[in-house]
Amino acid sequence: MLTAVRDHCLAPARSVDEATAYGGRYRRLFPDLPRLAEDEAAVRALGVEGGWCDSGDDDADDDARVAAGWPFFGQYVAHDITADRSALSHHADEAEIRNFRTPKANLECLYGAGPVANPYLYERDDPAKLLLAGHDLPRNDEAMALVGDPRQDTHLLINQLQVALARVHNGLVDRLREDGVHEDALFAEAQRATRWHYQWVVLNDFLPRVAGADVVGEVLRYGPRVYRPEPGDPYIPYEFADAAFRYGHSQVRRTYRVNGGVEPCPLLPDLLGFRKVPSSRRSTGRCSSTYPSASPPSGPSASTGGWRRRSSACRWR
Repeated sequence: MLTAVRDHCLAPARSVDEATAYGGRYRRLFPDLPRLAEDEAAVRALGVEGGWCDSGDDDADDDARVAAGWPFFGQYVAHDITADRSALSHHADEAEIRNFRTPKANLECLYGAGPVANPYLYERDDPAKLLLAGHDLPRNDEAMALVGDPRQDTHLLINQLQVALARVHNGLVDRLREDGVHEDALFAEAQRATRWHYQWVVLNDFLPRVAGADVVGEVLRYGPRVYRPEPGDPYIPYEFADAAFRYGHSQVRRTYRVNGGVEPCPLLPDLLGFRKVPSSRRSTGRCSSTYPSASPPSGPSASTGGWRRRSSACRWR
């Protein structure tokens, strides 16, 4: 099973992973810095039993200061802006490694290439809406998810984030339809509103937790100091994709409780994806009951706490 998961995650490009128009290259942010010369024995020692990376088996020692779901929201963001589908043989040459995502927080992993290019992601009778299977992603006869990015089904928590955002989009379709938006414009308007809310959460809630509110505020006021791509030529730095943003792996907890009806269990293998989600393990998110407005949030009253009340996906324990 683990071999199948590995092969699926490293599979060659699919229809939703076409080469991007901007070129799709990763680049170095600091090309003149020397490479790290690590002591292999010291690195291996970090992972031994009782070493620095051993968090032990006692959940009572959990020192987390944020809700358990936020690292997986970070994983969602990573899937949205990076997808390395390069052949493993190309990894020795940086110039051959391609990014099959545009470096934008635009929910490519949710929408794929849209209802015309990827109709299997959308309802046949209402193509403005994303296709869902109740509390799970839609699946083929072999239980493989029909999804904009196969990584969105690697485990239950990322699966349920995908379901939650699909429900947000579909709820906005209903709301916009009630507001009289023309059918031909429904998908585009709901997609734009969903992206706006997602981007607002990334900027105003997620990034302050990750980088600190002071750092985020400084960048917003004065602009970036180092990352300054040429106009129309954005890129993902290797230092970000393969180093800095990998910090989230260290935040994975020993066990998770996905809802109030089940006992805590480890992420792997218990919550491994690429299989149907039983109803007993559905997330307790409430995206199907209340929806944000079709306009981007603004002001203190539009806090992301309100967004999270509509989806408790970041509140797993």
